Amino acid sequence: MKKLNIIPLFLFTLLLFAACEDDNDSNPTYKDPTTFVLNAPAYASTVYDLKYSTTLELTCSQPDYAYTTATTYTVQVSLNDDFATEGKFMTLETKYTTARMNVNAQEISSALTELWSNQSAESFPTTPIEVYFRLKAALTSNGKGAIYSNSVKLSQVIGNPEAPITLDHLYVVGSFCGWDWKKAFVAPPVNSKAGMFWAVMYFAKDDEFKINVSAADDANVEGYNASLFSQETIDYAGLSDNGGNIKVGKAGWYLIVVNSELKGRTVTYKSIDFLAPNVYITGDISGGWDVFDDARLFTVPADGEGFFVSPAFKAGGDLRMCVKLTDIDWWKSEFVILGGKIAYRGNGGDQERLPVAAGQKAYLNFMTGSGEVK
Repeated sequence: MKKLNIIPLFLFTLLLFAACEDDNDSNPTYKDPTTFVLNAPAYASTVYDLKYSTTLELTCSQPDYAYTTATTYTVQVSLNDDFATEGKFMTLETKYTTARMNVNAQEISSALTELWSNQSAESFPTTPIEVYFRLKAALTSNGKGAIYSNSVKLSQVIGNPEAPITLDHLYVVGSFCGWDWKKAFVAPPVNSKAGMFWAVMYFAKDDEFKINVSAADDANVEGYNASLFSQETIDYAGLSDNGGNIKVGKAGWYLIVVNSELKGRTVTYKSIDFLAPNVYITGDISGGWDVFDDARLFTVPADGEGFFVSPAFKAGGDLRMCVKLTDIDWWKSEFVILGGKIAYRGNGGDQERLPVAAGQKAYLNFMTGSGEVK
């Protein structure tokens, strides 16, 4: 009988070994890749006239993270294949979640025009030029695993310096960032409210700033204009004119709401309001929807280095946060934390969700764009 028991024991061992192998296959170990492949477009040597193009298709291989996972791609553009030197390349705003990307031609044009103006005093050429592209990939869920592809060259690109002005973002530049447009604060649009933007920002006493819908000193830059401000806003923030700049006389955090209108290539700014920096949690984690009271209100830090801190979550669920604008649905100015960064909904659809647990809190610094839950 003892000899007969050897066979079932042997079979059991084989099954256990196979199960372990299956378990390993279903739970692969994360791999940290160093690069991935951006494919050269099929017609890389032909003429691409961005004025008469809608999109440029780029494709790449999936980075080898050792398993299939959601990946976010961003596109970088350069005039001289220098992706190591700040100012020699630009990262386009639009992000992609598939390895096949239809990149907006006018977004490329705007980037090329800015790169050219930074590197040459001459007018943007009307003849074809060389343009280089590279991709950045990162895990969608946490922003980790950021790596870069090889670069590819399109040898004959005709730019469009008259690319349409858009109201996708508002840029705030000033003394707080050394008047450097590359370091400007980027304010998101209010969802489905064309020309309306919001931002939670900190200003030190006597900070100065200007705004624009593009990150450049062009005809659409707006500084101090008394007609833009209510008396309440002027008194609340201590605003004044200093050589055309908007000067903030009272240090602190503010919720800034800007209304504008676009006609052709000209932006008309209608109003700039400075309001209390009220930030809220909402939804299941706060104990209910569509209520914005002190029980759901973040605390405000004393200076620009500190973090807004939410109340402890009453229940587990998806993190939902917003500023509440008057007579506007809360989700039109909502945001979430993804990969340690504040991700604004803007004009996009429903965002990726971040599950949280009861008792945790959210921590936000709007000036650095960082956020965490703990």
